[in-house]
Amino acid sequence: MIDRARIAALRATEEDRFADLHPRSAALAEEARGPLLAGVPMPWMTRWPGRFPLFFDTAAGARLVDVDGIEYVDLCLGDTGAMTGHALPQVTDAIAARAARGITTMLPSADAVWVGEELVRRFGLPSWQLAMSATDANRFVLRFARHLTGRPRVAVMDWCYHGTVDETLAVLDGDAVVARPGALGPQVPVSETTAVVPFNDADALDRRLAVGDVACLLMEPALTNIGIVLPEPGYLDAVREITRRYGVLLVVDETHTLCAGPGGATAAWGLEPDLLVVGKPIGGGVPCAAYGMSAEVAGRLSGPMLGHEIDVAGVGGTLTGNALALAAIRATLSTCLREEDFAVAVPLAERFADGVAGVIADAGLPWHVQRLGCRAEYWFCPPPRDGAAAAAAVDEELEGLLHLWCLNRGVLLTPFHNMALFSPHHTPADVDRHTEAFAEALAALLC
Repeated sequence: MIDRARIAALRATEEDRFADLHPRSAALAEEARGPLLAGVPMPWMTRWPGRFPLFFDTAAGARLVDVDGIEYVDLCLGDTGAMTGHALPQVTDAIAARAARGITTMLPSADAVWVGEELVRRFGLPSWQLAMSATDANRFVLRFARHLTGRPRVAVMDWCYHGTVDETLAVLDGDAVVARPGALGPQVPVSETTAVVPFNDADALDRRLAVGDVACLLMEPALTNIGIVLPEPGYLDAVREITRRYGVLLVVDETHTLCAGPGGATAAWGLEPDLLVVGKPIGGGVPCAAYGMSAEVAGRLSGPMLGHEIDVAGVGGTLTGNALALAAIRATLSTCLREEDFAVAVPLAERFADGVAGVIADAGLPWHVQRLGCRAEYWFCPPPRDGAAAAAAVDEELEGLLHLWCLNRGVLLTPFHNMALFSPHHTPADVDRHTEAFAEALAALLC
């Protein structure tokens, strides 16, 4: 129903507008092309719309200001990393105080005890360890699972996302396991390390685990990075029953689904994972992550974790669990991501979903809005039930135009898909600002 020529024409106009609005970012982007590969310090930063990267100057609460002095309502929040809001004073104070007293010593700080107890309280798993990122945590957990079970493979969901873990960059091509499009230099063919099953298909999971070579199933309780794909009624219960029946450890990655509540979907939906990974927002923007485990798993790992050669076991890192990260986690979890915070953020996501759905209905488009806790997004199709269907529905031209349209009107969306994330620092007016920009974009597209 959307004229492709119209998309291209509007995109060209918006690109010109973007360039006119951001001369300082353009100059910095030009300077960065020499010393920085791809002109940015991390390649994902090239995913934003616009002819060149947008350079930011300050971020506080739910606002971001770029180097040209333009302010944005930030609905990206660092792709979950700043889900608490930016520049939290209590986290800033804790970081400054800790930095003045030392950061990295290879020794635990007193904050470690508080952090461990809080993670137990929120997620229900009795034993925890720290990591620098959720990617690292997932790597460590997969290694533990292979060690404990003696099985060589891990299982993931088709079109899943668990950071830059080699074994998880896999999808299905028919019945064959192949590298996910875009994956660079896999160390071995992923078919040798990984089993892949479709989300929301318990029968497929049962058939694959019955082979007997899978150590663990690593999954998000709802897919997020291919867009929000929610579990169908009874599916997660079936996953837990099937994994237990075949002696497969269930690992739940809550790094994005923490948006479901203070204890993520695990607490909100009563899940019972053997291991759990969480990262990104728990440190208020400071790089850190954590992984927890059941008492049974912890008991089986206690010997190796106290072994003389644990430093070469492929688990941990010199800066992991440093005092700065622990101080940041304590300051964040003691004041943020609480029930009272979600009581503000979730209704804002509901308002976003209702507003966008109304615009879509008025336009007569067969699109859909999906929500998980304080995260919401829109689709260019009816709601998919698995990752492959979600991937097939991606429309990069249309998505790019809508993102750039909103950015040029002061609303920053996550560059991956059409996702908006809400914090207690957002307001109903922020939500309505996006709804108005979205409505204007559709009106321009359909005129």
